[in-house]
Amino acid sequence: MAMPRPTAAQLAYGSCTVIFSTLAMLLLSQTSSGAGIAVVAVAALALGLLVALTVPAPGRQRPAAVERPAPQEPVRAPVAASAPEQVRERAAS
Repeated sequence: MAMPRPTAAQLAYGSCTVIFSTLAMLLLSQTSSGAGIAVVAVAALALGLLVALTVPAPGRQRPAAVERPAPQEPVRAPVAASAPEQVRERAAS
């Protein structure tokens, strides 16, 4: 079974991860030995490969199921029965 070619997004994410993680680890560890730099480089490559493999490929992902809320009936406040209002007639002036 042939391996699929990496997408542009996988290459970009993997490369950026390798570059930025290498710089961050070298600055944080402040190593100057050859062995320390080699360990940092191998760790950065492994991290970049992990990131590149976890980027979803366009053909493999399934559309997420969209949950629609059940329609709700409007809330109606009960109206208290009141006594009929008396109509006042206006006095003739």
